[in-house]
Amino acid sequence: MTLAGHLNNDKGFPMIKRALHLAALGLFATSFAAPFATQAADAIDNSALDKPEFRSHKATYGVVYRLPQEVNAVLDAKVNGVLKQDLLALGLKTEADTPNLPHVTVVHIHSADPATPARMLKALPKPPAPLQVTLKTFYPTEAAKDAGHPWWLDLGVVKSGQGFEDMMRYNTVATAALAPLRDGPLPRVTGPVYAKMSDAGRALVKTMGVSGVNVMQDGKELRAHNPHTTLVYSMARYDTRLQDAMKQESDKFNAVLPDGINTTFKDVSIVEIGFAGNVVREIYRVSLEDGSVMDVATGKKIGT
Repeated sequence: MTLAGHLNNDKGFPMIKRALHLAALGLFATSFAAPFATQAADAIDNSALDKPEFRSHKATYGVVYRLPQEVNAVLDAKVNGVLKQDLLALGLKTEADTPNLPHVTVVHIHSADPATPARMLKALPKPPAPLQVTLKTFYPTEAAKDAGHPWWLDLGVVKSGQGFEDMMRYNTVATAALAPLRDGPLPRVTGPVYAKMSDAGRALVKTMGVSGVNVMQDGKELRAHNPHTTLVYSMARYDTRLQDAMKQESDKFNAVLPDGINTTFKDVSIVEIGFAGNVVREIYRVSLEDGSVMDVATGKKIGT
């Protein structure tokens, strides 16, 4: 699967209910994004999209749902140990050792401004209630077919149920609110990746700084978001050998967890992210149960 697989629209829910939700989303997204759009417009630089190389990475920040401990326990017991051994056997030591806080992404933005996380917290739309979802189906994916790298091994989220619908709606409003805070496109979607992207992917990169996000257009929600958690982040050349190996890894782990993992996300975090998308630092944590905010570095609640 390529990044185009992350851009597939989902069928959604019945027409009348959907229309009401989309109308609400349009108002919600506009109300949160408007105060920041004018402020950030002059600071957004898309010139890197005209260059053949990846944009230099300064700092990427994002909003993510942390995987609950019980999910990590299952993955540690049934997947991660074997996966690390297999990566080392393939000569992928960097990938085996890549630090990451296991998560499902809402949205990422690039900004060299160290004040960006605080600005994101201020702009963050009200999160949804706790999300009941199922993590299921391992698969490899490329940033763009034939771009060479980066590529990932992901575990998807089942695309049905109230938790999934709430997750998709929140991606729409969070993207509208936070994308204006970027200073340009994510480096990993520039250069050789941008050159190989579909027109739909390029349009999102130009207007939102990243592909694979939901947007409102002419009063309608356009869904490109494909929620998932990532187990392998790689900048190695994705040649036939690695494509075959990752297909085998996916098949193996799908057989181990055929029913997936049911879980509930109870918080959402603002984090710092590496070039390929791995979380290197959690900064703020927002409860989906009561809306309280914690400064992770100090462990203290904000605003109390």
